[in-house]
This record gives sequence, structure tokens and C-alpha cells, in this order.
Amino acid sequence: MNDLTELLEVAVRAAHVAGRLHLDHKDRAFEVRSKSAPGDLVTEVDSLAEAAIREVIAGAYPHHAVLGEEGGRSGDAEEEWIVDPLDGTVNYAHGFPVSCVSIGFQRAGERLVGAVFDPNRNELFTATRGGGAFLNGRAARVSGRGALAEPALLATGFPYNVSEDARNLELLRRALSRGLPVRRPGAAALDLCYVACGRLDGYWEFGLKPWDSAAGSVIVEEAGGRVTDLAGEATPYAEMIVASNGHLHEELMNMLR
Repeated sequence: MNDLTELLEVAVRAAHVAGRLHLDHKDRAFEVRSKSAPGDLVTEVDSLAEAAIREVIAGAYPHHAVLGEEGGRSGDAEEEWIVDPLDGTVNYAHGFPVSCVSIGFQRAGERLVGAVFDPNRNELFTATRGGGAFLNGRAARVSGRGALAEPALLATGFPYNVSEDARNLELLRRALSRGLPVRRPGAAALDLCYVACGRLDGYWEFGLKPWDSAAGSVIVEEAGGRVTDLAGEATPYAEMIVASNGHLHEELMNMLR
């Protein structure tokens, strides 16, 4: 646990450094450009924040590998940091205050540490494997809702170009046709953290990348929830993931199937 505590301290320090950059630049003019599609945006803040995170990690663990959304993979070690320097870039670029920093750590593929920092609300979600999940230092737990009809509050997300992948429109229709409330906040790491602290009861999405889900999935699991693929295998790296409080996981998966 001492090892994981030290790793979490580095993750938190890096997340706060990146979060300060988010806040420092949010009211300034900054460069915004499209990547794969008009709605797939990247800002200069993404790159600045990732560079700052990498600097903090390298100062503490120079031999660890880092996988970042902007800079790709550097290093070749079993110890790997998985970094989204600005999750919710489209929101951030429009001044819509739903965005965060996400930093996960895994060893030999086992996810062990997660830190997600929302500088807009000064909320820090953290977890270490076997050590529980926390929101601003207080224990975080999933909700106790046991059925979708209670009703559960769900969230989902969509690819940047829905015309090329419209699968989720049918799943959203199924949920709405049951009268279930569904939100689309636009920052996957925060969606996962909101499941962890009981603000959401369930969440699903296609096409996430490891930096979207590495940290948040640890936080959900340590808060008592589940993160699986559609077959029920415990992984946050599948083509489609489902996260829930655990109590209604099977019902949610059955609806999505």
C-alpha cells in the first residue's frame, strides 16, 4: 500500500498542476483545431497540460512508461501511466464547465491507481487498488438503486461523427423509451467518477480510449461498482464499456444487448 500511496501522491500532484493550467487559460484566447472530425477538437491547453504531467511523472519515476492522448506512448516498462490531460476538450473550448484531468497507473496491465481532477468544481476523485475510493478525501460509494425503473439516472456518450457510427442511437432510444433519464455530459472520466460517487447509477459508451477510462474505472470499482464489457468481462478497455453501481448492472446490460 505504501507503494500505491506514493504513486497516488504523484498522480494527484500532476493532476493539480494540469488543472491549474486549465483554469489559467480558460478565459484567455487559445488555439483550437480539429483532429479527426469537426467535433474532435484539441487545444493548446491539452498539449501544455500533458507536458506538465509528463514532467511531474518523470521527476518521480524517470523509468516509467507514459501513454498520453496527445503525446502517445513513451518508454517501455511494466509500470505505465495513462494520461488524458484534458478530458472534455470540446466542452472546455466552448466554456462549458464539464472537463477534467485523468491520470491512471497500471503495472503489468493491472490498473492500480486513479486520479481524476475537475478544476471547475475543485473536485478530486482518487482510488488505489484495495484502498477504496475518495472524493476530496472523503469515502466515495456508489448508489444503492437496484433497478432501472426506480428510476436510475444514466449517462452515455457519442463518437465525434455519429453518421459513421450510429449504434448508440438505438441504445439511447431503448433507454428513453422506458422513460429513463439519460445525460450526455461529454467527459468520460467524469461520467465514471459520477457513477463512483452515486451521482449516476449507470453509464455506457462505445469507442473509448485507455486514457478515457483507466483512472475512472479504478475509482468505480473501489467505490463498489462494476466496469465491464457487454459480455460482463471486467475491463474498461473494450469496444463498449458499461459501468454501474453493480446492483443494476445485469439489468442495464440486458437492456443494452
